[in-house]
Amino acid sequence: MDVIELVAGAAHALVAAAWFGAMVYSLGIVQPRSARFLGDERRSEDYAATLASGARRPVLAMIALLLLSGVALLAPAASEDRSDGWWALMAAKGVLLLAAAFVFWRVSWRLWPARVVALAQELPPLRRRFRHAAMALTAL
Repeated sequence: MDVIELVAGAAHALVAAAWFGAMVYSLGIVQPRSARFLGDERRSEDYAATLASGARRPVLAMIALLLLSGVALLAPAASEDRSDGWWALMAAKGVLLLAAAFVFWRVSWRLWPARVVALAQELPPLRRRFRHAAMALTAL
């Protein structure tokens, strides 16, 4: 294993772990506790917007780093004798990353703008969509 493969593997694993940990922490701790603590729906929305403010670029950077480190890990494998099953698994990982990028795009450029201008009665279904998207991003 050369240095590039070691660095790419470490970056890939660490970024994936950071993404997973952040999603689990948000879903399991931050969101439920902030809603209970703040109580008021408008304050909860303001808090959620404050937490999400400026998060697009870091998440896009994480997606890009996962993609680039994954490609860097595939390059040496191309010269090795890998089974068709292994290549299918790598292709599936790529599809899952694209699916995660799509979910993130939908949340960032569709759901957030709708949430920002939503009336109070429109918030519960939007929050459910956000929760479903967060669970999908965690799973992906």
